[in-house]
Amino acid sequence: MVYETGNRTVDDAVERALDGERLDRTDGLALLAQPVEALAAGADLVRRHFSDGTVDACGIVNAKAGNCAEDCGFCAQSAHFDTGIETHGFLEPERILAAAKRAAADGAQRFGIVVAEKGVSKERRPDEWADVIEAIRLVREETTVEVDASLGLLTEAEAAELVSEGLNHYNHNIETSRRYFPEVVSTHGFEDRLETLRRAKAAGMDLCSGVILGMGESPADRVDAAVELQGIGVSSLPVNVLDPIEGTPLGDRERAAISTTGIVKTVAVYRFLHPNARVRLTGGREVNLEPDEQHLPFEAGADGVLTGDYLTTAGGSPADDLEIIERAGLEPNRSVNAFDPDAVLARHGRPNSDPSRSPSIGSGSGSGSGGGAAESDRSEPTSDG
Repeated sequence: MVYETGNRTVDDAVERALDGERLDRTDGLALLAQPVEALAAGADLVRRHFSDGTVDACGIVNAKAGNCAEDCGFCAQSAHFDTGIETHGFLEPERILAAAKRAAADGAQRFGIVVAEKGVSKERRPDEWADVIEAIRLVREETTVEVDASLGLLTEAEAAELVSEGLNHYNHNIETSRRYFPEVVSTHGFEDRLETLRRAKAAGMDLCSGVILGMGESPADRVDAAVELQGIGVSSLPVNVLDPIEGTPLGDRERAAISTTGIVKTVAVYRFLHPNARVRLTGGREVNLEPDEQHLPFEAGADGVLTGDYLTTAGGSPADDLEIIERAGLEPNRSVNAFDPDAVLARHGRPNSDPSRSPSIGSGSGSGSGGGAAESDRSEPTSDG
């Protein structure tokens, strides 16, 4: 089959991507400069070649809301800003299970347990850590969704324990490029985030990590963030668009500093740079794209979505998401997950740390195609600020 859009730069990138070549920063910048129609068409060709043809859905729960000590400028849950949100400590594991069951009923394949915190610490808060583990066990044992988590910074020991409990994906967004990150966060560094991703991957978890568009970064920053994630290796790349929250440093604007065309082109470039990942539309899409534009990123290579409510704000309904997916000519992923969590380790070439453990139901598909927790706010994907 001949894959052609009529744009030489795009067609060359499609051919190289389909041949298994990894595109780089130069390619990303060149693609971003192409007309959106050709770029979107090329990205759709890449998606169709590498993906299973479905849009994967995940749901999340705000397992611990607000009072975060970090100062991420987009985050409604930071204790540094007065945003008026309701706060609460870590939910009882049974309430998290109930949320997972609702997500499954809404058609989600994945379910993320998310906290607003720099990191859930087993050493400093052992009771809270025990509740995290119990919640993971309950969701694995009593649902068919794959359980993922976004718990902030991790130690090696914590990462290993999460894997032993069958946690498949770990969500920890880098938010933006290394260059622009200090403009958004001052209480921890970009490298802190990368180190947690490395620890999660080394322990045997697949990675879900992405960005927030429209915070004031340049188009080159958007490409640089995707290239950074190439070096880490992610199976799910959530793409959020800033939803300015009143009271935050970025809350004094009506919408994100990126156009609809910019959003679609960035999603398309991310598909080229991450052909095997789920490129997942998450927070901010409802407020930055008009109703008749919601399908456009899915026609430009996106194949994942965060469905249902976010952590501090309401999201679109699963029925709305289904309509958007179908308008883009795609189908929802309706698979039921039945997955041995040791397969996660096997994909990373690591042996089963407990040979006596038998396969269990409810922690994922094992496809390596991505997913995981997404946004703790329409513009904030993880709990670490």
